[in-house]
Amino acid sequence: MSWLFGVKKQNIPEMPQEGSVNTAGQASNDQQLTKAEKKAMEAYRFDSSALERAADAARTLERSSNAKEALELSKLQEVTRQQEYQVKVKEYEAAMEQAKVDQRRIDHEERRKTLAEETKQQAQRAQYQDQLARKRYEDQLQQQQRANDDNLRKQEDSVAKQEAMRRSTIEHEMEMREKNKLKLLEAEMRARAKVERENRDLTLEQIRLKAQESRVTLLEGIKTAGTVIGTGFEALLTDWSKVMTAAGGLSLLALGIYTAKGTTGVTARYIEARIGKPSLINETSRFSILEAFKHPVQTIKRFQRKPLDALQGVVLRPKLEERLRDIAIATKNTKQNQGLYRNILMHGPPGTGKTMFVKKLAQHSGMDYAIMTGGDVLPTGREAVTEIHKVFDWATTSRRGLLLFIDEADAFLRKRSSERISEDLRAALNAFLYRTGEQNPKFMLVLASNTPEQFDYAINDRLDEMVEFSLPGPEERDRLMRLYFDKYVLQPAAEGKKRFKVEQWDYGTVCNKMAKMCEGMSGREISKLGVSWQAAVYSSENGILTEKMVLDRCESAVYQHKQKMAWLSEQEKLDHKTISAQGNYDNN
Repeated sequence: MSWLFGVKKQNIPEMPQEGSVNTAGQASNDQQLTKAEKKAMEAYRFDSSALERAADAARTLERSSNAKEALELSKLQEVTRQQEYQVKVKEYEAAMEQAKVDQRRIDHEERRKTLAEETKQQAQRAQYQDQLARKRYEDQLQQQQRANDDNLRKQEDSVAKQEAMRRSTIEHEMEMREKNKLKLLEAEMRARAKVERENRDLTLEQIRLKAQESRVTLLEGIKTAGTVIGTGFEALLTDWSKVMTAAGGLSLLALGIYTAKGTTGVTARYIEARIGKPSLINETSRFSILEAFKHPVQTIKRFQRKPLDALQGVVLRPKLEERLRDIAIATKNTKQNQGLYRNILMHGPPGTGKTMFVKKLAQHSGMDYAIMTGGDVLPTGREAVTEIHKVFDWATTSRRGLLLFIDEADAFLRKRSSERISEDLRAALNAFLYRTGEQNPKFMLVLASNTPEQFDYAINDRLDEMVEFSLPGPEERDRLMRLYFDKYVLQPAAEGKKRFKVEQWDYGTVCNKMAKMCEGMSGREISKLGVSWQAAVYSSENGILTEKMVLDRCESAVYQHKQKMAWLSEQEKLDHKTISAQGNYDNN
């Protein structure tokens, strides 16, 4: 009923009573009021004229017949206004609560930023402290290193001084000892001279007597010899039958000596070529009486052997196997038709099956094989040429044909222009080139080398075919694993050998797994792995081979292979540095 009192009430939110909100809230709300709201609040200020008009209006209303209805209507309007006021108060309180929430959110965000900044500062401080600590530690290490260097230098100086003192002491002792020896020798010489001067007469008398006796004895011997020889010559010259007999006897004696000497040499060379073997040959399948007496059982088995497949027991890459099979067939047909054999070079890493294939090739072709090593030629020195000729003379006497395999041939067949080759080795190379100038129907030459680039060019000219033996691939390693596992493990276990049993597991899967582990290993290393499995069984407590034992031995072999490769790499680097240094020295 504000209009009754002549005051127009604005449609604005009224201020809450005291105690409804705190002072801080009021201050914040007063700051949020607009200019319009402040002007509306000024309308509530007290005005006396308005009261008078309100009183007049009240009296007029009381005298009116509709005063009661107007009063009721005014009450309803007031109630409505009060309800609207309550709604606005609630909206105002909600706005205040929202403002509080926003303020708390802002405060939380500020605290979070403060904590992040403090964390960042602490991290930077910790990093700085760590850098300082590292720098202090490095300074301490440098100081300690300098102290150690100073101590080491002092110790070296002390040792050098002691060594110098020791040397001076030894030199002084040797000088004093030499002086004493000289003095002693001088005293002995003086004493001996004095004795000789005192005994001079006696010595001269003894010399005279000995000389006189020697002269008499020599004269008597000359007289006796002259008499005997003169008598003999006189008798020989006066009797011509004795002269003829003596001349014939001497002639027959000389002829017998020279004939026996020549016959003995020829017989010895024939026996050596037919029965024995040259000293350079390390191993041969050729029959000899000497070997037959030493190993009769093996000799009989050798004659009972039948020709086998040249690649039996040899695991190689498919393309290489196909090429070697063609070589084996060609060699066998050449032997049957008595044709000219071809010379072959086999090169590649060690342990890839070169020697094994040569033996199989000789047995497949029905030939004998002989194995020699190029390194054995070096120690023979000046006899190298003779030994080389003996080998080829011996090879040409084979009735079945001989496969001459020279392992590590680059040891004595290297370039003649190299400075590291001696005159004896150069002469041996020339002898080898002379004996291999033309292809021969009696023997087949097979060379093996890990470094074929070192061969002399004339050697390359004598080679008809070159075959590269590479390391086994994944499939070949798997085949080798199964082959050697069957040979060294399953067969001995099936034969019932003592303290040799095998636990049950999936052998094929394990062999496949080990083949993947043994990447880069040669066939020889894999075969040695099979021998290590047998050793593991023999060294076990119960004599049973388990899967773990097999895998452990395989891991050990792989580790050893990597270590060998590391040593080989270091050796190659060292050799390269040595060659470079030698080249620089030669250039300078």
